[in-house]
Amino acid sequence: MNFKKTLLAAAAVVALPVLAQAQPVSGIYLGAGIGGNYLDKTDIVGTSAADKTALGNLGAEFSWGYAGVLSLGWGYGNGLRTEIEGSYRSNDVSDITSNNTAASGATGTATSFGAMLNVLYDFDLGGALGGITPYVGAGLGYVWHEYDEVGTNVGGTKNVISGDNGNWGGQAIIGLSLPISSVPGLAMTAEYRYMMTSGHEVSFTNGSASNKVDVDNVNHSLLVGLRYAFNAAPAVAAAAPVAAARTFLVFFDWSKADLTDRARQIIGEAASARGTGVTRIEVNGFTDRSGPADYNMQLSIRRANAVAAELVRRGVPRNEIVTRGFGEENNLVPTADGVREPQNRRVEIILK
Repeated sequence: MNFKKTLLAAAAVVALPVLAQAQPVSGIYLGAGIGGNYLDKTDIVGTSAADKTALGNLGAEFSWGYAGVLSLGWGYGNGLRTEIEGSYRSNDVSDITSNNTAASGATGTATSFGAMLNVLYDFDLGGALGGITPYVGAGLGYVWHEYDEVGTNVGGTKNVISGDNGNWGGQAIIGLSLPISSVPGLAMTAEYRYMMTSGHEVSFTNGSASNKVDVDNVNHSLLVGLRYAFNAAPAVAAAAPVAAARTFLVFFDWSKADLTDRARQIIGEAASARGTGVTRIEVNGFTDRSGPADYNMQLSIRRANAVAAELVRRGVPRNEIVTRGFGEENNLVPTADGVREPQNRRVEIILK
């Protein structure tokens, strides 16, 4: 077992190149998950020559068990999140081997209690997966590992290990989240977690003898759960025309002025809605509050010009169109400075 290599691999997961801009979780959130846990086979090795002689060459295999996690975290609005996590894992023994030979009467349970600090990153795919957001993460912390009568019990004769020990551990996390549109801030999650520790030295008493053994603790967990962000803004209906104001909304990807297929469709609806009595069309561009203010002003103008050009292409006379850029001003969803908010990256088409 190479603990250092595993932690380096977990850190590399977080350092993967950014494939897409993050869908932001801003502020405090709570998460919970429950599911199955597989505990890898371990050798049970005496820590001294006397212990090795007394125990022989023992090994334990485990059945699928269960795992649960609770987390309290903070999202920074740019895809990055940090959280503290408490976890519980439990697996029953399925087989005991002695000198590589299966022994009868396998018994016992291995249980882990852990506390970790995790760093995670959400990838914003721009709705390509129907709102599903993938994320990766890594964590470091402390894990308490307990053996409860792990060994054999044949005809009432027990040869078991019962004891516990704590040690440092780490984990890698790969997950998906799907927002529940009816409850702003609530999302379903599905995760795979690889968690291991740097080994545990378990002390136990077998009859009148006291022994110590080293055991491994390598876990594979599959979890489903819920995450709730407390300050999530209510969802704004994407690009829906406001009948009374005859206003259409066109949204943009972060730091982009390119028109998506959906944006062209909405602009087409605005061009079609232009009828008798419309003598002026205001095309106002906006950005979110991430990035420098002067850059955002120019970006908002480029967005307005892109929409105006598409209106002209669809038959609207250019002299009816007035374009303006407002930069970071007049946010549709109020945010702190530096926050990437998709609803604020927009152009408003106002028919007058």
